[in-house]
Amino acid sequence: MTQAPALPKAGPKRHDREILGLAVPAFGSLVAEPLFVMADSAIVGHLGTPQLAGLGVAAALLTTGVSVFVFLAYATTAAVARRVGAGDLQAAIRQGMDGIWLALILGALVVVALLASASWLVSAFGASDTAAPYALTYLKISALGLPAMLMVLAATGVLRGLQDTRTPLYVAVGGFAANTVLNLALVYGAGLGIAGSAWGTVLAQWAMAAVYLVVVVRGARRHGASLRPDPAGIRACAQASAPLLVRTLSLRAALMLATAVAARLGDTDIAAHQILIALWSLLAFSLDAIAIAGQSIIGRYLGAGDTEGARAVGRRMVQWGLGAGAVLGLLVIVTRPLFIPLFTSDPAVEAALLPALLVLAVSQPIAGIVFVLDGVLIGAGDGPYLAKAMLVTLAVFAPAALLVPALGGGLTMLWCAITLMMLVRMVTLQLRARSGLWLVTGATR
Repeated sequence: MTQAPALPKAGPKRHDREILGLAVPAFGSLVAEPLFVMADSAIVGHLGTPQLAGLGVAAALLTTGVSVFVFLAYATTAAVARRVGAGDLQAAIRQGMDGIWLALILGALVVVALLASASWLVSAFGASDTAAPYALTYLKISALGLPAMLMVLAATGVLRGLQDTRTPLYVAVGGFAANTVLNLALVYGAGLGIAGSAWGTVLAQWAMAAVYLVVVVRGARRHGASLRPDPAGIRACAQASAPLLVRTLSLRAALMLATAVAARLGDTDIAAHQILIALWSLLAFSLDAIAIAGQSIIGRYLGAGDTEGARAVGRRMVQWGLGAGAVLGLLVIVTRPLFIPLFTSDPAVEAALLPALLVLAVSQPIAGIVFVLDGVLIGAGDGPYLAKAMLVTLAVFAPAALLVPALGGGLTMLWCAITLMMLVRMVTLQLRARSGLWLVTGATR
């Protein structure tokens, strides 16, 4: 945080080094929240089936809640990166503080809402009578960590905007280690059961938020940026984030609709679908790492007024996305005999899974382009267009998905509909990228 990094000279090799320098550490930090859930599941699983079932319900609610607010990271990254490109680090950090204050406010509101509706949510999610008490315990305690997680999202956006993805990686690794140790100590050492797991996660989340705050506060003091809440800045941050919230909610709605349709196809298909969604999410982390690099780099180029540089690095990132998607798709096909037995030993589930898995694999190059262009346009601050494009995509996908059971289609047809969704996203994003209307320069959009 000492000075704004200089823009590299044009050239594919220069761009490659910059993209990889941001994308590789970003991938590590992206898996933090899934690792938290995995660690909690492994530890709680030994307490008994009802406890694990309760954790599953609570974790699904918490993960959905956090993912809805991912715009805190995206919007902050783009806004901070623009100011870095313009050479004004003081304004960049001030912008980041506005994002952190917004995260804290939203986090407090979410805690109140979640505590008030916890019992209803657990019931609505269909938790059994034996699992519901454990789900409620975990949910109410873990809700106290949500403000920390939202602050972590915003602070991560600040550092990404400052072209630093290594610090989030270190914090994520430290947070995962602390979470595991605290869970083991409180669940088994202190004998707190599932409540100990929740408290361990909450403590780890607040520790991560504290580390981020120390880093950001030091940078603010170094560059003379105010730490006090600025109502006007917070409102502006909220307004800039609103289109990304619409985009995120539309995407979540599409994925939830896909799961609902899979459930109507029967137990075998929904079981296979859950395996596919888990794999799709893992692949998305890899591709999203390039998109995060795009958010950081594109914002900085446009802040510096370099539209040609932004175009060039954007094209290079699309090539990376396409190539990475092709490699990941090929890996899925080649390694399927190795990983499928890890998920299921049911021949019926495997039979439903295999053809749909091939559809998923073939669609990965499309996904690579989509994720990267999404990151490029987020970095450009083109949130309103992204919101409209995602609503159009949802309008195309919804009837296609709903027709699958009506026409007697199975899981493979559902994943063809999901591929259609990605194709629509790719077309809408490519049209915008080629138009050049996203190339708005300056410290603010």
